[in-house]
Amino acid sequence: MRKVFGGRKELFHRCGFRVICERREDGTMTSEATIKVRLGDREVHTAADGKGPVGAIDNALRKALAELYPDIRNIVLTDYKVRVLDSSYGTASDVRVLIESSDGQANWGTVGVSHNIIEASYQALLDAIEYGLTEGKHRGAKDAHGSSAQNARKQGAESARGGGSGSV
Repeated sequence: MRKVFGGRKELFHRCGFRVICERREDGTMTSEATIKVRLGDREVHTAADGKGPVGAIDNALRKALAELYPDIRNIVLTDYKVRVLDSSYGTASDVRVLIESSDGQANWGTVGVSHNIIEASYQALLDAIEYGLTEGKHRGAKDAHGSSAQNARKQGAESARGGGSGSV
């Protein structure tokens, strides 16, 4: 909301993304994301693999932003949920993606809505990272070697094992 009403500065401009999911002959699945962001006057174009399409987007975004925003290492996804908003449209229904994140000191949630589950995930994921980078600065988030970040990673792994939705 603060971004919409001008209360938060945009850290990076979202130029676009592409995701490819491939099932290989041996039955394994792989996902690759290509993402473009603008950091000031510089456009960064990166690609990364992931266990699922959302993981690939996350990895590509982190790769693009890590040099300028090293605190991104502290931000971890702790929960991921998808809800269909109106099932009467079947596979063309809008979905709401809810992402919960942590930097080891605070937890926050972000939302993405679209008829495309990958687009909704992209919206929520980018908002989560942007919020964490912006608000983490104000809280004085610990570096990537701090116990808070390690605890957040541990909590995220436990959450994924406890009722996780598999590869995202």
